[in-house]
Amino acid sequence: MVRFGYTLMTEQSGPRALVRHAPLAERAGFDFQVISDHFSPWLNTQAHAPYAWSVLGAICQATERTELMTYVTAPIMRYHPAVVAQKAATVALLSGGRFTLGIGAGENLNEHVVGRGWPGVNTRHAMLGEAIEIITELFDGDYLSYRGEHFTVDSAKLWDVPDSPVPIAVAISGAQSVEQFAPVADGMIAVEPDAELCRLWDSTTSSGNRKIGQLPVAWGLDRDEAVHRAWQQFRWFAGGWKVNAELPAPPNFHAATRFVREDDVADNIPCGPDVDAVVSSARVFWEAGFTDLAFVQIGGDDHQDGFFEFAERELLPALRDAAPRSR
Repeated sequence: MVRFGYTLMTEQSGPRALVRHAPLAERAGFDFQVISDHFSPWLNTQAHAPYAWSVLGAICQATERTELMTYVTAPIMRYHPAVVAQKAATVALLSGGRFTLGIGAGENLNEHVVGRGWPGVNTRHAMLGEAIEIITELFDGDYLSYRGEHFTVDSAKLWDVPDSPVPIAVAISGAQSVEQFAPVADGMIAVEPDAELCRLWDSTTSSGNRKIGQLPVAWGLDRDEAVHRAWQQFRWFAGGWKVNAELPAPPNFHAATRFVREDDVADNIPCGPDVDAVVSSARVFWEAGFTDLAFVQIGGDDHQDGFFEFAERELLPALRDAAPRSR
């Protein structure tokens, strides 16, 4: 059965709003919730970037049922992997075992702030590989000393760990990253409905075939307003992740998307009140092989309450009617 989630977008809402949204999403019927972990929004119009891990601590106490997940944290520069392991174990305990650690190789936008430059993609993947080794070993609760090419750990131990290790899902971008990370991960994260990536993942993984995608929507009763809102806040997507990972700041994203039109955004993101348009866009993911799909409702606090009502009344029932019940 395909599972449907809600995205807590730290780039478009402040911390108190995000903590308010989480139980509303749970009551609406979403199966899980993912939270972005950014130091900066992509565009100035988004206007937010609270610390995701503090928000998660509050959300653990504000929700009871839904799984929680980072989507995604980069344990390569801004955070040392030993610190990520400690944070993940703590959130898993606070949530009663409802947490999955979603990690990836990061974006320049968030990682350059610590002043260490921005390495090439092969180096970032090597760093992520070492980080996964460290995090996985620390989840065992034993002392760890580690010396790799990129990271050193000196006699570290997590004193509070859940009974079972925190599941780890890894963001991938192509065959190379699938080959490297599928054998050591519990799930795949990707934002494009690429059937070949799903096939490669399933043929390579040794631990699980969970594949978590993400779909932005701009729900609203006025389609023109929804299209304009999506253009204002989400046109940054147009460059694709290979470009977006390299840009350092919101002004760069603004410049890179200056020729993106509202029609271009509307061609790629379901906008307005039509539930069939959202289901049609979601269908591509489960037909590609995704098992989980998290929705982004584009817009800040003013645009979430109506979306939760729409999701409970129309969207989630329509998705569950349309999606395959077994894989």
